[in-house]
Amino acid sequence: MSLVRILLAVFLPPVAVLLQAGISKHLLINIVLCFIGGLPGMIHALWLVMTSVRS
Repeated sequence: MSLVRILLAVFLPPVAVLLQAGISKHLLINIVLCFIGGLPGMIHALWLVMTSVRS
């Protein structure tokens, strides 16, 4: 977990998920959550970065 990934999770959630989990179901889920609203996508990205989920 790095400061850069946390900042990306806050400001550009899909990019943070792409760097963390690669092209996977997590990326698709995050894009859908970002379309629904910015906050759900941000929370999902932060969760992935903090728990270090890898594909």
